[in-house]
Amino acid sequence: MTAVPEFFRSAAAFIVVLGVLVFFHELGHYLAARWRGVRVETFSIGFGQAITSWTDRHGTLWKLAWIPLGGYVKLHGQERPEDVSDEVRAGWVRGQTFHEKSVLSRAIVVAAGPVANFLLAMVVFAGLFIAVGKPVVLPIVAEVLPDSAAAHAGLLANDRIIAIGADHIGTFEDLQRIVTTRPGQTLQMTVQRGGADQTLPVTTESRDVGGHQVGLLGIKGGAVAYQHVGVAAAVWGGITQTWTITAETVKGLAQMISGTRGTDELGGPLRIAQLSGQVAQLGFASLVSFIAVLSVNLGLINLFPIPVLDGGHLLFYLAEALRGRPLPPRAQEYGFRAGLAVLACLFVFATWNDLTHIGLFRWVAGLIG
Repeated sequence: MTAVPEFFRSAAAFIVVLGVLVFFHELGHYLAARWRGVRVETFSIGFGQAITSWTDRHGTLWKLAWIPLGGYVKLHGQERPEDVSDEVRAGWVRGQTFHEKSVLSRAIVVAAGPVANFLLAMVVFAGLFIAVGKPVVLPIVAEVLPDSAAAHAGLLANDRIIAIGADHIGTFEDLQRIVTTRPGQTLQMTVQRGGADQTLPVTTESRDVGGHQVGLLGIKGGAVAYQHVGVAAAVWGGITQTWTITAETVKGLAQMISGTRGTDELGGPLRIAQLSGQVAQLGFASLVSFIAVLSVNLGLINLFPIPVLDGGHLLFYLAEALRGRPLPPRAQEYGFRAGLAVLACLFVFATWNDLTHIGLFRWVAGLIG
């Protein structure tokens, strides 16, 4: 009986999350187009028949459509003149078409979508830090891994590590920073247990990571505290948090491509919908934070140099700037076909991962069995 309400909760959360991300992405394109003197004909959230629509004083049709799986901004004259009929060309307003703008102006309009996603993440994180506080993982042991350096030293769950030698440990990040830089060394660790302090000698493990030896302790942290920060610190925290997520995402993708990391973590719309419902149960702040993380991912994906995506268009504009003229129409057509093929393959692969993750194949196998 709980499956149906959970489904609707996930669906509703997914529509809200996707709607916010798409709106700000397309808003970036819209504002940049207005700035560069390009008329915007349509701003749509969703596809298909409009639920509601209105036209503003600039002639832009704003609409909310029935299929909530994306959105688009239709720019005036974004097609090449040779690709449209004489009737369509006759309706273009000279000076307001996209195709007649300079390479720089077109690149700005295209890049503004991903940029808006990164800015959204920064603003959301900064707002959360101001309203709720900046989350900090405390140096409290949540779990000790078996046969690890921590287990051999006698560390226990709920121990709070307060110092390593003369270095004070305030966060779990402080602990990681010290341990990873001291592989195979014996550290004097001061631990708070049951209201009393005691010192334990811990010899860290040494493991090769990317050709470098790093130290490992073998514990997991989980306790989170929220520290109130000022506006300036919150803004800087929003910037650094967005950068950290961006760097970690790029690193993870690079590891998948090189084969050092599994691709089972690669998810698609179904995984996002499932996570949206789960995160929504944790509260409004968690859902907003989830939107910020997804906004970073959406911005990154759109910057991939794949034709059809914003990054592919930017790649074509770079070639045009270097050559002094656009790429031949056939080269662009082949590029877009290849881009569509790549995206289709990624979508199928991500959907397969999603179906595997939610247990559909196990359920079918159970029915057959």
